[in-house]
Amino acid sequence: MTDAVAECNIKVLCRFRPLNQAEVLRGDRFLPTFQGDDTVIIGGKPYAFDHVFPTNTTQEQVYNTCAKQIVKDVLGGYNGTIFAYGQTSSGKTHTMEGKLHDPQQMGIIPRIAEDIFNHIFSMDENLEFHIKVSYFEIYMEKIRDLLDVTKTNLSVHEDKNRVPYVKGCTERFVSSPEEVMDVIDEGKSNRHVAVTNMNEHSSRSHSIFLINIKQEHVETEQKLCGKLYLVDLAGSEKVSKTGAAGAVLDEAKNINKSLSSLGNVISALAEGTTHVPYRDSKMTRILQDSLGGNCRTTMFICCSPSSYNDAETKSTLMFGQRAKTIKNAASINLELTAEQWKRKYEKEKEKNKGMRDTIQRLELELRRWRNGEPLHCSDESSPLYLYNSDSSSIVVRISEEERQKYEEEIRKLYRQLDDKLVLMSIIWLQLLASSRGDSDKVQTELGRLQTESESAKSEVREVLQALEELAVNYDQKSQEVEEKNLHNKQLAEQLSLKMANLMELEAELTQMHEVSSQQRKRIADVLNGLMKDLSEFSAIVGNGEIKLVSPERPRRLFLEIKKASTTAGLLYLLFYYFVIIEGTLICLHFLCLLWLSCSCSSVCLLSLQ
Repeated sequence: MTDAVAECNIKVLCRFRPLNQAEVLRGDRFLPTFQGDDTVIIGGKPYAFDHVFPTNTTQEQVYNTCAKQIVKDVLGGYNGTIFAYGQTSSGKTHTMEGKLHDPQQMGIIPRIAEDIFNHIFSMDENLEFHIKVSYFEIYMEKIRDLLDVTKTNLSVHEDKNRVPYVKGCTERFVSSPEEVMDVIDEGKSNRHVAVTNMNEHSSRSHSIFLINIKQEHVETEQKLCGKLYLVDLAGSEKVSKTGAAGAVLDEAKNINKSLSSLGNVISALAEGTTHVPYRDSKMTRILQDSLGGNCRTTMFICCSPSSYNDAETKSTLMFGQRAKTIKNAASINLELTAEQWKRKYEKEKEKNKGMRDTIQRLELELRRWRNGEPLHCSDESSPLYLYNSDSSSIVVRISEEERQKYEEEIRKLYRQLDDKLVLMSIIWLQLLASSRGDSDKVQTELGRLQTESESAKSEVREVLQALEELAVNYDQKSQEVEEKNLHNKQLAEQLSLKMANLMELEAELTQMHEVSSQQRKRIADVLNGLMKDLSEFSAIVGNGEIKLVSPERPRRLFLEIKKASTTAGLLYLLFYYFVIIEGTLICLHFLCLLWLSCSCSSVCLLSLQ
């Protein structure tokens, strides 16, 4: 919603740059003659603007004179636009941007970035600010996002208030001048520039840097919003002078076409025609609110002082003079709260009721006057209180001719009164219709707000229900986790006991392995000695035969070996129960059996075939 509308003309400022090196070497004449702060004379013709800046004007002087106030306006809830127009190489980019990180040479955009935050820091602490910035260019009639180069053909849409905006453009929240400058540096590196005969860094696109500021008072909940468009237009150019060719020539054609559309819009607004061709180009479509709409607009027309550019300079000055006649209807962008909408609705409703009562009273008096009924002074709404029944005494003392004359005048006055009452009734009806329209709008807005409120309440209820379910699930899961933890603890205790038992078993097994190893070592020593003795025995015996004394001896041998507790006893039994037979094979077989019986702590008797 907007506050009271205030009409204001577009503010037009003219700035001349100094002669550049090429113009000096060419011997060009210095054309302008400056007369006061608001007039420049070219070829004997004066051109008046809101302010004229000569060639020696500093960047700071330009900003303080024309751009500083617009920052306060935007922070006060107004929309603002500053844009630079002029031929190529006339100083537009120098005026708008300058050298971004040079305190002396930086232009309007970086100074505004600093000034906005300086103002915010000095304002009421109860105000909350949300600042977003966008940066895009219009190149070859296509809108290209300078903060996301993948978005190369964005479209222009309208919001609910029929205000154009670029849909899908990247928006960055910023909280300091440094963050704003980082965004500007990023976008500037993606902008289209080219080299021409007139400019080494000629902008080949229209760039628009948008600052969107929303503020809310914490206590009163009053919301204000303001937008600031900072536009650096591409330069109009003559192809014969710039030497454009190929792709640069195509760019020049599109630049001149869009600037021509801007000129047509300016001319239509200056002449007051009913149709303004905003839709002829995307640039004029985006700047629709800045040209004849809800905005406080400042235009810089940048000019060359060289006689070589005489025609272009005069054309630029004429363009600025036409733009100076355009009137904008700027208003504060105020967002009402639901309570404020309700109060406004009640106020409009009361006003409508008073209008209806007045109309009914006037209609009643009109019927009485038409019926010839006299009206008295007590009828406050009637202007005919001077005519009453007391006039009959005067009629007696005047002539018939005078009476007829007075009656004719009275009838004439009645007719005039009827006409005026009809006109007044029409006016009141129009006011009533307008008030009803406003009331309907207020009622619609109130209904929308109530719907949104109910929707928000429903969402809150759903969220609370979800939170309750989440809390119940959390309790259940917590209980399950506790049970699992207890079970895990029990398992851990059991595992600890098992591990202790396992370690004991491993210790016992290790001890048994050591004992077994010692026994195997002793048996190996005994067997080695035995083999040595057997070898000697075989040598002595020669080819004798070893025979068993009796078939029953093996079984008795098993029983005796089982009872023997020492290795010496085993060897004794071995030699006791065997006799010498031919060869040593049976004896070796028996020695292997003896090894196995000693290792396992038991003796097995194998049947000898």
